[in-house]
Amino acid sequence: MNEWFECKIKYEKTMENGLVKKVTEPYLVDAINFTEAEKRIIEEITPFMTGEFQVSDIKRARFAELFETPEESADRWFKAKLTFITLDEKSGVEKKTSQNVLVQAADLRAAVKRLDEGMKGSMMDYVISSMAETPIMDIFPYKADGAPEFQTSESGDEN
Repeated sequence: MNEWFECKIKYEKTMENGLVKKVTEPYLVDAINFTEAEKRIIEEITPFMTGEFQVSDIKRARFAELFETPEESADRWFKAKLTFITLDEKSGVEKKTSQNVLVQAADLRAAVKRLDEGMKGSMMDYVISSMAETPIMDIFPYKADGAPEFQTSESGDEN
């Protein structure tokens, strides 16, 4: 499982009506610890910022998996809570465990479809307990120097 950190960037943004407004936008960064997360978000964001900005908050974000798509229209991120149902062989009792995943899609319908496609290879029964759009602007997966960006597996059997 990757270690994801949600980093909030505060800066002055020129709105569509021409007014300048202070905004805070969340981004997701794959990093080893908080220090590396701050370093990486500054490196990733700097080319896109024209004025000053600051990292106003960093917190762990627990996502078991990311389901990305190359589609241009898929510009939103949806957080889905999956509940897995397993049977305890000794007691015969059903056990439920939950995991959060992040799905890239254009809208809610596309997110559910993308999630179901990504989970096709899973042997476990699951239920989508909830799904909601997040304010996350972009994600920055870890990439080794010169290596291509990390891609999540289609079948979900990466762990």
